[in-house]
Amino acid sequence: MAVFRCKMCGGSVDIEPGATVGVCDWCGTKQTFPRLDDDRRATLYDRANHFRRSNEFDKAAAIYEQILNEDSTDAEAYWSLVLCQYGIEYVEDPATHKRIPTVNRAQFTSIFDDGNYQSALQYADGYQRELYEDEAKAINEIQRGILAISEKEKPFDVFICYKETDANGRRTPDSVLANDLYHQLTQEGFKVFFARITLEDKLGTAYEPYIFAALNSSKVMVVLGTKPEHFNAVWVKNEWSRYLALVKQSGGKKVLIPAYKDMDPYDLPEEFSHLQAQDMSKLGFMQDLIRGIKKIVKAGDPKGNGKETVVIEGAVNIAPLLKRAFLFLEDGNWAEADEYCEKVLDRDPENGEAYLGKLMAELQVKSRERLADCAEPFDNRQNYEKVIRFGDEKLKAEMRDYLSQIKERNKNSRSLEKYNDAVKAMNEAKSEAQLKAAAGLFQTIPGFKDADTLAAQCLEKAESVRLKRKRRAKKAVKILIPVVSGVVALAVVFLILWFATPVWTLRYEANDDGGYTVYCNKDFVKSVTIPEKHLGKKVTSIGNSAFCYCTELSEITIPASVTSIEDCAFQDCSGLTKITISASVTSIGNWVFAYCSNLNSITIPDSVQNIGYGAFESCSGLTSVTIPDSVTSIEGNTFADCTGLTSITIPDSVTSIKECAFWGCSGLTSVTIGNGVTSIEDWAFNKCFGLTSITFTGTKAQWNAISKKSTWNDYTRSYTVYCTDGNLSK
Repeated sequence: MAVFRCKMCGGSVDIEPGATVGVCDWCGTKQTFPRLDDDRRATLYDRANHFRRSNEFDKAAAIYEQILNEDSTDAEAYWSLVLCQYGIEYVEDPATHKRIPTVNRAQFTSIFDDGNYQSALQYADGYQRELYEDEAKAINEIQRGILAISEKEKPFDVFICYKETDANGRRTPDSVLANDLYHQLTQEGFKVFFARITLEDKLGTAYEPYIFAALNSSKVMVVLGTKPEHFNAVWVKNEWSRYLALVKQSGGKKVLIPAYKDMDPYDLPEEFSHLQAQDMSKLGFMQDLIRGIKKIVKAGDPKGNGKETVVIEGAVNIAPLLKRAFLFLEDGNWAEADEYCEKVLDRDPENGEAYLGKLMAELQVKSRERLADCAEPFDNRQNYEKVIRFGDEKLKAEMRDYLSQIKERNKNSRSLEKYNDAVKAMNEAKSEAQLKAAAGLFQTIPGFKDADTLAAQCLEKAESVRLKRKRRAKKAVKILIPVVSGVVALAVVFLILWFATPVWTLRYEANDDGGYTVYCNKDFVKSVTIPEKHLGKKVTSIGNSAFCYCTELSEITIPASVTSIEDCAFQDCSGLTKITISASVTSIGNWVFAYCSNLNSITIPDSVQNIGYGAFESCSGLTSVTIPDSVTSIEGNTFADCTGLTSITIPDSVTSIKECAFWGCSGLTSVTIGNGVTSIEDWAFNKCFGLTSITFTGTKAQWNAISKKSTWNDYTRSYTVYCTDGNLSK
């Protein structure tokens, strides 16, 4: 009998095997249970439910997502995500002493339209579905009440987020600072949400409708604090994390401003790393803050003209300076252009055109139209980020159009390169494996030219080759059937020797190294030991498609004489579980172990310098792999679709991670990337749904300097990049 903690009160609940609903003996609440197939899942649920009961909804949601990455049919995990999204807290009903839901994260959308709620119903059994539907109705009614109240509230300009009291119930220094800011802003005519005053006449009633209304109407949130733990206090974080989500949806119409005092700014929450934090101990802080808020609020006022009303000393000199800067750009005088842009920014720190000039000087582009001719996208540059942050809508649209042109051009260029490689591979293909490999190349560029048609043709030809080989094998067997009874004994002896003698199992061809390349004669071989020598000469290579489709091969030993394993050597050896690669091997070709679905681990020796395209593609049983320091590049599709892979370490020697290298590794949760990496190509970690952490052995600056294609991490959820000098978040 499994023990589970009540998701309402935290009391222990005994679950009968197979039960999906039950009643807590502690609080008497009927509730749904997850499928606790193993101790690990039970531990994950315990931890996640603990965070949710503590109102740390984001932490809880991350663990529920992890559970769904392992089992996408877990109805309870989907329902738990709903509870996190709406900030459901279960409080005791004084009348019945049972736990009832309250909403701490109201939404404009109905719970009935929520995708996670619909998934919960889809995968629930009848008992679970009934409870989910009843509770959703209750939550929906609470939401309607919150929205009805919030609609009557007048809009706010500024929301002050802070920690009111410490663990002993005493007012914090943050509260005093927030009080001063409130009075300063109200004197300037702003409508300010300040919980201690705004909610003082709401005692004894739910605060959520008023907080919800203020979060949605405020154009600015100021999050202030004097200690890191104050910024991360549960209810403080609940407010600013909700507002950050609104900022992302607002298209620049909402702004969050972190403000700190008596603490290191690097101790601010990671989520603030992209924001400009304000030091409250700095002389003139309050005046600068009020000035900035005025600008933001006026820009968002539909009745206003969106222009700053504060006169900046020397502003009249900006236009000539900008003109000089762009003239220097036309002449290719990058240093002077940058210097004059800096002069503009000294007078107007938020001038988008000046940041555009700095970006052009950085990229050494003479005219803004030529930005579209840049070899690579520049959206990872700080000056570009400032252009987007401070530029007007026309300038932003112009920049995004240039980026779109670059990305489309590069995408077509990469697709054409892949297309040409695929056509070459198709024309040179002779074996079934080579034809399938060519089809795989075409399939990486769906919709490009006639790639889809050619992929289908390659697969048809591969099937034709397979059938011909099968017919030849059957014909050979018929020839061996004795037609005279006296030959039966001889045939039996021949077949025994055929199956038992390694010399007949393996075939050797002389190669350019002065040694032999080995091939396999039979698809049904089970175990092979390749000799170091044949006819007195070394066996130095395992040939192209040598053991391809030997589906019964479970184990093989490669001798120390072998230095290279050629393309597709062990492709589709679905029975292969173990392989020993000698320390003499320097090269592993393309698709060597592709589709070896039962291969669970492999150690690549330090001698290996090259690992080919798709070498371990679709090795779904592979859980761990060691990449040696001798490797300098992770080629395209190397570990694509290795769904069982949970972690991998990429050494400092690697400089590039190519396209689709870890595509579809849905079980991958952690990656260590060495500081030697300078580029990460398209779709390198695409659809790594379980990825939660990347450990980078360099600094944050080095991580940001890596050239990353725009689609390198498509379809990944939130993760943290741990650098040597701090952390970054997706």
